[in-house]
Amino acid sequence: MKVVGIIPARYASSRFPGKPLVDIGGKTMIQRVYEQALKANLQDVIVATDDVRIEDAVKQFGGKVVMTSSAHSNGTERIAEVATNLDADVIINIQGDEPFIKPEQINLLVACFADNAVQIATLAKLQDNAEDFAKSSIVKVVFDHHFNALYFSRSAIPFYRNESSHVFHKHIGIYAFKKDVLLQVVQLKESSLEAAEMLEQLRWLQQGYKVKVALTELESISIDVPEDLQRIVF
Repeated sequence: MKVVGIIPARYASSRFPGKPLVDIGGKTMIQRVYEQALKANLQDVIVATDDVRIEDAVKQFGGKVVMTSSAHSNGTERIAEVATNLDADVIINIQGDEPFIKPEQINLLVACFADNAVQIATLAKLQDNAEDFAKSSIVKVVFDHHFNALYFSRSAIPFYRNESSHVFHKHIGIYAFKKDVLLQVVQLKESSLEAAEMLEQLRWLQQGYKVKVALTELESISIDVPEDLQRIVF
């Protein structure tokens, strides 16, 4: 089984322009993500971008980079363009804003595909925090006894009639796809549930695709806005 990690990276972030090239301890963020991905059980790692500045930066540190269309609306579409021309069985969509992503997280997703029936895989982490449970910015996931996702939501799910309980599974937004499934899901139109929650994975669920959920105790820092850089400790 050949597994390739693709890191989508765009320069024009509305909340943090130029984010992939921000300096973190002497290295750009995209370099740190790339180097962490190289430590995982992947046969190849590629940066997918539409910006020549990011392309140049990746080439400078010796990484692999492919230029893509600027018309993509999300990272899934961007990695699919690259995956189309790859000899690969599984594609890992590695978020470009997690400079300290753990290789073990990626490996956990790779391991899911030992089961040939798995189409898409993602991660979740058990949480027990009332404040996070209430935050719409933190996505929750519920799944069946076979660890197939039933639903993802920004709302507090499951709903506890006993208000003192707030145990939930936080969704960790990294995805792995069988290559043929990836190329299928990017052809799907936005679904009603996706439009309601603004969660792309609901498009796949609503169309009948299964999303395997692997549980992890690991979590890495995501850099969404400049202020998040203050959370980094070396």
